[in-house]
Amino acid sequence: MKATDKLKIKNNEGKFICVGLDTDINKIPRHLLKYENPILEFNKAIIDSCADYAAAFKFNFAFYERDKFKLFDDLIKSLSVIPKDILVIADAKRGDIGNTSEMYAKAILVDMNFDSITVNPYLGEDSVLPFLQNPEKLIFILALTSNSGSKDFEKMKLENGKILFQHVIEKIRSWDSKQNCGIVFGATNSQELQENIKLFGNLPVLLPGIGAQGGNLADVISTFNSASRKDFIINVSRSLIYKSNGNNFAEESMKEIINLNNQIATLFNIKKNL
Repeated sequence: MKATDKLKIKNNEGKFICVGLDTDINKIPRHLLKYENPILEFNKAIIDSCADYAAAFKFNFAFYERDKFKLFDDLIKSLSVIPKDILVIADAKRGDIGNTSEMYAKAILVDMNFDSITVNPYLGEDSVLPFLQNPEKLIFILALTSNSGSKDFEKMKLENGKILFQHVIEKIRSWDSKQNCGIVFGATNSQELQENIKLFGNLPVLLPGIGAQGGNLADVISTFNSASRKDFIINVSRSLIYKSNGNNFAEESMKEIINLNNQIATLFNIKKNL
């Protein structure tokens, strides 16, 4: 199944939450430390509890590339237990000269078989095109990120009057010949989202920044509702996976994702999750 089809099906089911598996050994419940692979046990429990309600799962590679890459085995094993009809995203933010990007694309989209990857476009077209060769995959390209530092470059005004992130989005649309491009647009930028959503065209949107970073869920849904769009996912990481540090951590995460989906359903006036 194409990655875009996975996303569309889940959106049509009223599922819009991407579960961010930013798993930190220092934040998981202490009782899991008795296991040989506590990170894996945590991830499996979160996946099992949230899979029926998630639109996607996203692995932040930074949390698995540390410790001399020993945690990558936990990532691969975690990936294997996610149901095949759910979009899985490698949050790796790759992007380099062409031959290097080819190796990144092969490693993550072929060898590891992720449905999707986040890509940094600031080296230009030749750094992005290697990721776009397979129309079965969905490539989320950074447009306007959720961090405060986005103002340093992404919000710079160009000589032609456009903002840099607007120029990036226009470039991404020009690269979308296989209809497998998406964009990353930070939910913390509610005004920019409202002002620029028509610029997105048909690009699916991954929105980080809800929860711990302070993005407002109602503002995001209002903007997409006004534009008659439902082709998006909202990433929630820390405020969902660390909802509880007790033995009930997985159950509490499940309650939170159901709550988020139901809030979205209310705002969209669609059927709620049970």
